[in-house]
Amino acid sequence: MNEQRIFDFFAGKGFTAAGIFGMLGNIRDESGGNPRNLQNSYEKKLGYTDDSYTEAVDAGTYKNFVHDAAGYGLAQWTYSTRKENLLKFARNQGDSIGDFDMQLAFMYQELRGYKTLFAILTTTDSIREASDAFMTQYERPADQSEKAKRRRASYGEEICAMLTGVENPDSMVQITEAEARQRVISIAVSWYGKKEADGSHRSIIDLYNGHTPLARGYKVRYTDAWCATYGSAVAIAAGYTDIIPTECGCGQMIAAFQAMDRWVENDAYIPSPGDYIFYDWDDTGAGDCTGWPEHVGIVISVSGDVIKVIEGNKDDAVGYREIKVNGRYIRGYGVPDYGAKTVIKKPESVTGKPENVTDSTGNGSLCMTPKWVGVVTGDILNVRAWAGEEYPNIKSWPKLAEGNMVEVCDSIKAADGSTWYYIRIDGRIYGFSHSDYIREASGSAAPAEVRKGDVVQFTGSKHYTSSYAKATGKACKPGRAKVTAVNPGSAHPYHLAAVSGGGSTVYGWTDAGDVKI
Repeated sequence: MNEQRIFDFFAGKGFTAAGIFGMLGNIRDESGGNPRNLQNSYEKKLGYTDDSYTEAVDAGTYKNFVHDAAGYGLAQWTYSTRKENLLKFARNQGDSIGDFDMQLAFMYQELRGYKTLFAILTTTDSIREASDAFMTQYERPADQSEKAKRRRASYGEEICAMLTGVENPDSMVQITEAEARQRVISIAVSWYGKKEADGSHRSIIDLYNGHTPLARGYKVRYTDAWCATYGSAVAIAAGYTDIIPTECGCGQMIAAFQAMDRWVENDAYIPSPGDYIFYDWDDTGAGDCTGWPEHVGIVISVSGDVIKVIEGNKDDAVGYREIKVNGRYIRGYGVPDYGAKTVIKKPESVTGKPENVTDSTGNGSLCMTPKWVGVVTGDILNVRAWAGEEYPNIKSWPKLAEGNMVEVCDSIKAADGSTWYYIRIDGRIYGFSHSDYIREASGSAAPAEVRKGDVVQFTGSKHYTSSYAKATGKACKPGRAKVTAVNPGSAHPYHLAAVSGGGSTVYGWTDAGDVKI
């Protein structure tokens, strides 16, 4: 069904893992994930198969696509207005009506218009919640019974188990640091255009005021300056108030970042997407600016020496700004610890899980970021749902063979005192294996030489839509580029963005062999 491809697309748009799996369960129920799927009950009625219907619509020989009431595509679009919009979108893109990537892009465009549903899909940790909302608000099938809801949610849980190895996913959230940053950016961008003139900015202030406790006990008024309120509301919507302080004042927000030890005073710092940039309009441009801040925004991207920022209360609206790295008026940066979001909570639902198992963090969480690369030494090594031989093998990758390579993310003591490794397989599937049968691979630390933030020489000619082996590749030009994300051990481990004047057009995940220090 191309589940991984759909997951990668919506993860890149800031949707939560649970939100995407809820969607995937519905897509499986509607179309089986076939973008050329014609509703089965209409095949005989119209005299077409999936392929012949698609080809006839593309060629223009079948002219009743909009009004024939037949469900079509990934989401089984049925209503005439939605089918008409789908057809126009495909033709504007120059794509077949049955093109997979086009339909994903169209689905995302539609979802942005479903404000309540969009908020759920970008914040929820529950597959059932996401599945029910997607079914009743977006798909709206005739059968919305409890039985139908359970079936679709169970499909989402099966797909989650297949892709991640997690047996009970609603108690877990698995994302990369890049996905955590993108989650904040996607929410921030989704509010673009909200403004005081029509009162649409009030929803941002209402969200902030609804989050307690309020900073300094102050309830923001609709007539107040609201740039810091906007930045805080984004954090609230993302569920990231543990790493992004909520404040309605810029100076106080800086103090809060400083208290977290997440403040960068250096104006010349090259930020990353998702960092918070603060401004002092009284800056003279001489030396490091240390004045009182009057404004704040969220970094969207950095291209060469140009920073693109989205801000609340920019000319009384949510809008964009571009500013040079180390430019005048930059006061400094709040740098949220997005890496802290790449953890997995202990699965409380595992039957009989002992209470005395401990992980290396000591705080009840497991690190999902790979620490080193290991090689399997046993003939056959079980990959289990938790640390201990009493737990079942995961469904998506139950066993490893001698010589297989894995990424070791953490270690944990089982109930019998033995040490187990929390491992990642194929850059995407997590599980537990006994430490006695995994040793560190020679030279496994070498990839750490390329780090996020490095400016490197890209020598390849192709970049990819994700770091996974089945990702779609597109042509690009070599040259200088900045490393914006790293996924060690994956098929395409480095995400690069071309720098200004470097000659490259790369913007995507790349092969390790194409990246030179």
